[in-house]
Amino acid sequence: MIQYSLHCSKGHQYDAWFKNAAAFDEQQARGIVTCAVCGDGAVEKALMAPSVARTDGDRLSVSAGHPDAEQIRTMLRAYRQKVTSEADYVGDKFAEEARKIHFQEVEARGIYGEATHDEVAGLAEDGIEFMPLPDLPEEHN
Repeated sequence: MIQYSLHCSKGHQYDAWFKNAAAFDEQQARGIVTCAVCGDGAVEKALMAPSVARTDGDRLSVSAGHPDAEQIRTMLRAYRQKVTSEADYVGDKFAEEARKIHFQEVEARGIYGEATHDEVAGLAEDGIEFMPLPDLPEEHN
């Protein structure tokens, strides 16, 4: 999975996840990448600060800030709250349950939980669609 910072022709900025760089390029060429705020189809990759892996395995996100940062955090909190209130928490069985749903072994439903890096990579390789929940700043206080 790869995360891109995107912006539309109307100046909205947001992040989006794609299976890989080629998936973004293919979806943009097909015209299905649209602004998450206004639906504008003129979307481009923004300059991104790197995500730096530390030796202890944690990740540091480096950002120069954004004028709409508080509004974006509010939207992310609302999104996260909606998912966690309407989906089933499956804990560390996320990858296993996602596969069962994908292969129609169980009834389709919204789920959320935890997965290791290897499990996430395996889901992406198998073409199983999922989206990480946003990581909110207050969770690290």
